[in-house]
This record gives sequence, structure tokens and C-alpha cells, in this order.
Amino acid sequence: MGAADVIPGVSGGTVALITGIYNELIHSIKSIDGGALKLLRHFRFGDCWKKINGNFLATLLAGILTSLVLLAGVMNYLLKNHPILIWSFFFGLILISAPLVMREIKIKDTGVIVSFLLGIIIAYMITVLTPTESPDALWFIFFAGMLAICAMILPGISGAFILLLLGKYQFMVNALLDANVAVIIVFAIGCIVGILSFSRFLSWILDRYHGITVALLAGFMLGSLNKVWPWRQILEYQTSESGERVSVFDKSVLPWDYLNLTGKDPQLFQAILMMALGVLLVVSIEKIATRFKTNN
Repeated sequence: MGAADVIPGVSGGTVALITGIYNELIHSIKSIDGGALKLLRHFRFGDCWKKINGNFLATLLAGILTSLVLLAGVMNYLLKNHPILIWSFFFGLILISAPLVMREIKIKDTGVIVSFLLGIIIAYMITVLTPTESPDALWFIFFAGMLAICAMILPGISGAFILLLLGKYQFMVNALLDANVAVIIVFAIGCIVGILSFSRFLSWILDRYHGITVALLAGFMLGSLNKVWPWRQILEYQTSESGERVSVFDKSVLPWDYLNLTGKDPQLFQAILMMALGVLLVVSIEKIATRFKTNN
């Protein structure tokens, strides 16, 4: 999830759904409520830890932070030097995930079909939006944190990409690099408020409309494929503070058009291999997860 959240276009929620921990994640976050705070006030740390599923959340958070620290630089290098291959890998990973997720629900239900198609349309429309200019005021940073964290736990919708659309991706990267404490704290508070409130809504809707919700999430995953399509034509650049030109708006093109437009090798054969690797990884993870559930 940490590695996925680094990349604008790939969602940590997608990885949670693929690995079968999504429901537990949402319900665990939801359990951080007034009751948990009351237990803390009475120094009942063990009961509080059990209530919020602390072992699960602590292990997951440690994995995400470890990945962010160790893989952020690696992912940044791969995206700069081997973009077609890394995007192909994620394309294959997401492509196979949606049908695997849909297996557990009744696809013949009309509500499920409508929800699935709606999810595809919403996610696709988000991927083609143009990044906008936005204020640097702290109130907007708080709002951006709320919105980005909600996107991060939704499969198919990337929190990093939402920040890009809001015009705050590079701003937050610079804030982290420059150790801008005020901005980081306000953004973090927005994330906390957003994830605690949104997880309650997700938990409620998953419990009452499980099939329709899962179909919507699977639709989000398929609709987001436009954003992770390996061959892209850059339409708009932005110059970072270091003087580097960074893509802020692009569109999907076919491999042979990519060659004509950019003069670069589309690496079609290697891309197909990386897509196959993404598919193989998801299938392997799904089988391992099923085996663990059976043994337990």
C-alpha cells in the first residue's frame, strides 16, 4: 500500500482490496471512536488496543511507512527512467484485480451492474480532469488532506493523483523536503479527520449494501486504468523549484502513436511481459491469501 500511494494514479486501497484486507481495514479505522478514547482516559490500554484491532493497524502502518521510506526513491527512479515498464506492471495488476474482486458478489443483480458501470465512469472522468490552480492557505491544505486520504482508501482513486488535480502534489512534496512543520501538521490533521469520518461511511455502506459497494469499488479500479496506461503524450509541463520539468497533464495514446509523437521506443514486448507479471503477482497473492484463510 505504501509503494502504491507514492505513485499518482495507483491507490493503496486497490492493494488492500487485492490482498483481502479491505473490509478489516475499514472496520478497524472506524473503531477509533469516542469509546476508544474513553478507554484511554481510564488507562485501559489493553482493552483500547483490542477494540481498535491495534495489532492489525500497527502492522499495516509499519509496512506502509517502511515502504514509503525504502521504496519512494526507487519508485521515483523507475517512473523517471522506466515509465512504460512500471506503468505496464500496475496496469496488469489492476486489470486482473477487478474480476477477482467481483467473484464474491452476484453480478446478475441490476443494482450491482449499474453500480459497477457508474464506478467505471466516475473513475475515468477523474483521470481526464485537468489539474487546477489552488490557494496555499492552510484551510485549503486541511481540505486537500481530507480529500486525498479519502481517495487513498478508495480502490482505483489515487490520493496522490487527487493532490495533483488540486495543484498541491508538488507543494506537499516541497513541504516535506523543506520540513515545513505548519503545513505538514495541518495536512496531517486533515488526513486524520478525513479518514476517521469517511471510514464510518464506508463501513456503513459495506455492511448494508455489500454487493453494490464492492461492484462500485471494482468499477473504480477498471475506470482508473486510463491513468496507468503505459503510453502517454504529455500535454502540459510544470517547472519545479529545482528547475526540473514535471508532467502535470497528459493523455493516453496507442503504442504506435507514442512512437510517432515522441520518437521513443514503445517497448511493446517488454510492456506486455510486465503486464503479465502484474497479473501473475495478483493471482499468486490471491491464492496465498485463500490458503491462509483455509488454514485458519
